[in-house]
Amino acid sequence: MSVKMDIFTKNLELTDRLNDYVVKKVDKLEKFLDEVDECRVDLSHIKTARNANDRHVAQLTLRGKGFILRSEERSDSIFSAIDATVDKMRRQIRRYKGKRGRGRGDGQTIAQAIEPAYPELIEEEEEQPVIVRRKRFALAPMDELEAIEQMKLLGHENFFVFYNANTSEFNVLYKRRDGTYGIIIPEIG
Repeated sequence: MSVKMDIFTKNLELTDRLNDYVVKKVDKLEKFLDEVDECRVDLSHIKTARNANDRHVAQLTLRGKGFILRSEERSDSIFSAIDATVDKMRRQIRRYKGKRGRGRGDGQTIAQAIEPAYPELIEEEEEQPVIVRRKRFALAPMDELEAIEQMKLLGHENFFVFYNANTSEFNVLYKRRDGTYGIIIPEIG
């Protein structure tokens, strides 16, 4: 890919052979999706996996304007885990491109379209919970069906935050216990 590829390892040595293999496999995805801004590959070896066939984990994340695609696979060898992850990503790219037929407005990010309003934080005297991570991400306007598809593509099981293009509101999509979906529409009261 013409995009910079970041490869991270955990409990695994990144040899030249392994690095070349990853680059060769992931570069082939460029012919399917060329608007990728960032590519991240995470490779790990989990010694305490219950099943020996699940010890090597490969995760691939592609980010671009208005989308994040992620795939993860486990195998008994890191090379077969990489192959399976790239195959899964190829299927996700095909599905993403098929669902993306219609346009999404004028192309500006949600951050440009809406001025964010942050409530002031109120300090309490008692023990406060600790926030260990803050995450920022760009939101692209989408309808409810696109949000469900994006939730599935990311592998999110519980919820997905999105900007509803039809209602011009922020929504939280969540999966219910019975397999259906619900939408939370926050209102400032």
